[in-house]
Amino acid sequence: MKQDLVVVTGAGGFIAGHLVSDLRRQGYRRIRAVDIKPLDEWYQKFDDVENLSLDLNIREHCLTAARGARQVFNLAANMGGMGFIENNKALCMLSVLINTHMLMAANQHGVERYFYSSSACVYSADKQVNPDSPALKEADAYPALAEDGYGWEKLFSERMCRHFREDYGLRTRVARFHNVYGPFGTWDGGREKAPAAICRKVIQAQVSGKPEIEIWGTGERTRSFMYIDDCLDGTLRLMESKVAEPLNIGSSELVSINGLVDIVEGIAGVKLRRLYNLDAPKGVNGRNSDNTKIKTLLGWEPTIKLRDGLEKTYAWIHDQMMA
Repeated sequence: MKQDLVVVTGAGGFIAGHLVSDLRRQGYRRIRAVDIKPLDEWYQKFDDVENLSLDLNIREHCLTAARGARQVFNLAANMGGMGFIENNKALCMLSVLINTHMLMAANQHGVERYFYSSSACVYSADKQVNPDSPALKEADAYPALAEDGYGWEKLFSERMCRHFREDYGLRTRVARFHNVYGPFGTWDGGREKAPAAICRKVIQAQVSGKPEIEIWGTGERTRSFMYIDDCLDGTLRLMESKVAEPLNIGSSELVSINGLVDIVEGIAGVKLRRLYNLDAPKGVNGRNSDNTKIKTLLGWEPTIKLRDGLEKTYAWIHDQMMA
């Protein structure tokens, strides 16, 4: 399979850019990387990869992207942190065009395996009302009450993958990612997620000489955060498996936002005054990944500790800001 063409969409972004790098490292020789952004705006770009700037909202561009491929990893979407998805619901919903057209193109071109990156935002809000809410099992997506906009698009696209598998025999694999972070990703501009945003704010506090940090909400909301290396490991394990149903890929190491700030302050060697913005976007009160199913089916779960991943992420963002 390493001699066959693999297509990675969203490759100018964070997770998919790392996926291209990892596939190269593992010896894949024919990789087509696709993203809507101009090539000079990609986070990672490799000369030995076929790099295409295409708008995958357009069906014809999806046909170009999938032509000749044996495997497709579809990670292209309009997305970002809570501030972005709460204020861009229609734009997030329009990502349905990307997955629909990529599924159609993959089916038309005889692609064998198709990976879709879904999200923990598909889970019912009723299951996430407290900071100590039980970790989310795959079955908790139904009855459906997904995150408005972004979560509903992801849940619909999961169903689309299922029906392309059932009706056309396309071997689809669906991962529900839980808060992926790491280097070579968005850290400012409004699309960044909490780990990158907090790293940036701590660095800004140090550089500015103002020992304070703004935190959205009370800081008591809880999440789990998965380092990019674990995300890649889980993605490839799922793609190569026989598991057809959606599967959590996320860390089960729960932390509050205050706890996340504590860790980053410890890495930076500072202690900042906390300013809580209660009017900012906050999301659900508590979200964690139940990894019972992935351990049963794949014999694996993420293992990288949050502090270890944050140390690498902080160092990379620091270098970007200082440059």
